Amino acid sequence: MILFSILLCVGILCGMGIDKNNISQKEISKKLIRFHVLANSDSTEDQALKLKVRDEVLDYIYPKLKNSKNIEESRGIIQQEDKEIKKIAERVIKEKGYNYNISTMLSHENFPVKSYGNITLPQGNYEAYRIIIGKGEGHNWWCVMFPPLCFTDITKGEVAYTETERDMKQVLTPEEYKFVNNTNKDKNNLVVKFKVVEVLKNICKKSK
Repeated sequence: MILFSILLCVGILCGMGIDKNNISQKEISKKLIRFHVLANSDSTEDQALKLKVRDEVLDYIYPKLKNSKNIEESRGIIQQEDKEIKKIAERVIKEKGYNYNISTMLSHENFPVKSYGNITLPQGNYEAYRIIIGKGEGHNWWCVMFPPLCFTDITKGEVAYTETERDMKQVLTPEEYKFVNNTNKDKNNLVVKFKVVEVLKNICKKSK
């Protein structure tokens, strides 16, 4: 019976090709720019270097992004400052005694379920500004560059609820904000829910 129910759910999902969660994710992704810094490896040294690059880049770009009115303006600022950001990352790496190559890019990437403070973003394709250090094989650090959630208490990796709520509500509809807000529901259950959808979508793709 359980197996039948799973197969039925998979069949419905595959047959429809799209569901409410997928529609919500697509609409949300159009309004966000994520930020990723990928370390060369998972060694203690490479992970520390990743965080140093992150801090220097955010210190530089924050004054330029904090008053951005919309995603188009933020995208333009990021593109305009890309070369300088790369120079900053290269300087930090050199000062720390490494010779890793740096790649920077504004692109669309597929990401798994991620939580940041009181926000949980579902799996899907998002626009993101990425800094890849060396081989880029280590764990990454991520946040949201627009709206500018990266810049609140970055040393603790947390975002104050009131500031997150304010910034996200400026770009998302009430329904979209409710969809990603994990403060009014069990955060673990929300992540599990997104993970189930993610697994079912992967099964659908493999069955096509």
